[in-house]
Amino acid sequence: MIALDNVTLTFPDGAGRLTALDRVSLTAAPGTVTGITGPSGSGKSSLLAVAATLIRPDSGGVRIGDVDASTLSRSESAALRRSSIGIVFQQPNLLPSLTAREQLLVMNELGERGSRGRRRDVSDRADELLDAVGLAEHRAKRPHQLSGGQRQRVNIARALLNGPSALLVDEPTSALDQERGAAIIELVLRLSKELATATLLVTHDLTHLPSLHSSVQLVDGRLAQLQS
Repeated sequence: MIALDNVTLTFPDGAGRLTALDRVSLTAAPGTVTGITGPSGSGKSSLLAVAATLIRPDSGGVRIGDVDASTLSRSESAALRRSSIGIVFQQPNLLPSLTAREQLLVMNELGERGSRGRRRDVSDRADELLDAVGLAEHRAKRPHQLSGGQRQRVNIARALLNGPSALLVDEPTSALDQERGAAIIELVLRLSKELATATLLVTHDLTHLPSLHSSVQLVDGRLAQLQS
């Protein structure tokens, strides 16, 4: 579960402060995908950053599963991200020298003790995820050998490697044509259901919203519309 409760976030702006999120409350249940849309500068990226524990809000609560993330220290937040939060960035940002499979495996080596002892399990998990996103036959290919849609599929598989309870997806179709974009949305929906992951998905493409479980619209940092 992802739950934001009455979250307000401001940033310094000259002599005053700029409100990025204004008393926003939002819940995404396990196995569901909630779309977030709105004009540029409306607070969509700020909402994802707060949900990802990358930014602490001025006020309000953030829960990831059973954890009250708003009370965590920086190191505790980092540990929560490693164990429970998957982030799919707008650009895949794959390492050019690594194969699709190695893009996933390297995540096990980042900043946590005991990674060597998990390598066999992680290897099996990487193969399962690449198969789940339809890239089993492309696991040995490097980014330049993959299409844009395939690179985004690697990006999604990488975010799911540690079995997160929360998945945050930022504009996954922005660089794709309509057909490939729709395939990525279908993939996120299927994996969220299969893995019981609570997913927030930022999108500028309103054509995808009817296929999602629910959607919200942000305008000037405020929740303006909720569709079920």
